[in-house]
Amino acid sequence: MNGDAEMTVSDAPALFAPPDATPGSGVGGIEPPAARRRRSTGRRALRTVLGFAAAVVAGLIVVQLGLRVLRPHAYAGTVFPDAVAAAPLDGLAFDDGTPADLAVWRGDVVVMYFGYTSCPDVCPTTLSVLAQALDSMGDEADDVHVAMVSVDPDRDPLPLLGDYVRHFDESFVGIGGPADAIADAAALYGVFYELGEPDADGRYTVDHTATLMGIDPSGDLRVLWGPDVAADDL
Repeated sequence: MNGDAEMTVSDAPALFAPPDATPGSGVGGIEPPAARRRRSTGRRALRTVLGFAAAVVAGLIVVQLGLRVLRPHAYAGTVFPDAVAAAPLDGLAFDDGTPADLAVWRGDVVVMYFGYTSCPDVCPTTLSVLAQALDSMGDEADDVHVAMVSVDPDRDPLPLLGDYVRHFDESFVGIGGPADAIADAAALYGVFYELGEPDADGRYTVDHTATLMGIDPSGDLRVLWGPDVAADDL
């Protein structure tokens, strides 16, 4: 011996010691085949779940789009399930003096209303709502015609009637005529009206049905709206 301290096995450098390994990582940090198979199976299961979820979401989107296309427009009024031809307005005239023939608007939509120019509330409100509805339609409003039939012939001569309705929208048309022709038209459309008793100054109101009537491009009466309908619901 040369006097140096004897080296024991425990003091020797760990030159061949295996690298640190975490539990379950296998020898030398190499993952056991069983562990690899478990992790691979987990990834496949996750991909399957995500793929199924994506398919469900895509299917719901397709269904919603399909319903929007196939579902008919939901009217806010009363819809006639079968075609009912709009009654003629015999004996009445447009405010320009020509016969009131609804056929001149065939191919377009017509909204008709029975009212009068001295109406204090319901008529101006209804006509304002119709004007708002047309304004919101843009160019499509060119295919819609609004007409008010006067139930007050004594105070609503045609020129005055035309000026009144066009105060709300320049495209609106007035329809008027003799009392008997108005009564006939009102009866055909189920409209009630009754002139009130004049006051000391000769003023009176007219009670009347304030229903809006929608006539389709084929000339058929299709929907009725109440007086409280909003512009967005027309």
